[in-house]
Amino acid sequence: MNMTDVFNGIGDFCQWSFGIIKALGNGPNIFFWLLIGVLTAVWLRMQARYNKEAKEKGTLK
Repeated sequence: MNMTDVFNGIGDFCQWSFGIIKALGNGPNIFFWLLIGVLTAVWLRMQARYNKEAKEKGTLK
């Protein structure tokens, strides 16, 4: 086995994996946008809770 075989193997794997990504279409994009939206909503809710708690304790600057 020489370096040409290694690089050709890496290239073949990349072509195969990009074929899978192409077959999935727009599904991964939608999944990640939904995930980002949900995590942002959770973060903002937690931040509001922390701000309320800090205001009640008088530690909010």
